[in-house]
Amino acid sequence: MNKRTWIDLIWLVLGSFIFAMGVNYFAIPNRLSEGGIIGITIVTYYLFEWSPGVVNFILNSTLLAIGYKFFTRRMTIYTIISIFLSSLFLHISVGWGENLNGDSLLAALFAGLSVGAGIGLIFKAGGTSGGSTIIARLLNQSLGWSVGKAMLIMDIIVIAGSAFVIGKERAMYTLVAIYIGAKVIDAIIEGAEERSAVMIISDQHEKILETVTRKMYRGVTVLEAKGGYTHEDKNVLYLVIHKREIVQLKKYIEDIDPDTYITTHRVQEIFRQGYKGS
Repeated sequence: MNKRTWIDLIWLVLGSFIFAMGVNYFAIPNRLSEGGIIGITIVTYYLFEWSPGVVNFILNSTLLAIGYKFFTRRMTIYTIISIFLSSLFLHISVGWGENLNGDSLLAALFAGLSVGAGIGLIFKAGGTSGGSTIIARLLNQSLGWSVGKAMLIMDIIVIAGSAFVIGKERAMYTLVAIYIGAKVIDAIIEGAEERSAVMIISDQHEKILETVTRKMYRGVTVLEAKGGYTHEDKNVLYLVIHKREIVQLKKYIEDIDPDTYITTHRVQEIFRQGYKGS
């Protein structure tokens, strides 16, 4: 195996362990739940005291056997590894946090942080958390739902069902945990340094270009465009910067041309060999 594979395996092991700690150390001792398959796993533990690890392994393995065709070979292998590891850690860590029941809000915060960090590391390595992702793909193919919409609906259904077991109040705390977990997953996958793409339309584009390259040390792409109403030829400046630099950029532009048209949007990922965006 090459270095990249070893690093991926380390992330899978670490992510699976942190995920299990979020469930057994924070969620279960405080009688919280989760969304998706892990939520079903937790509820069956409350009702029947079935091992979360065993139930998680059975449900996810069954779903993976049905929906493996939606993943690449590498992702399938990594998902199998992550399902096995997370189920193993869930099984051996049952009861580790039994004395930590207390403030439900704090429990929800740390459960969300741990579960989100664990799943984020698994995604970062190229694997998936299993069940929810597979079901979402199946619904996408059969009903045309977006993957995000399908996962959201699944989470809502599972949490609504768990409310009959854990109560409405703890179900609401569970929503807090899921929201935090989603934010943590995004932060890990996208990286701590969030970037934004900026498009600038101005009659003073040359001065803006010079200022950005000289004062902000950023590369700028000049796009040729034509106004849809005026049919005048225009030059559009396009650049990618750190989100924290947007305020500085706006100040430079306002000093040059207050009538400049600016649009920004978040950049999901950047692909370029050697790109660091410092």
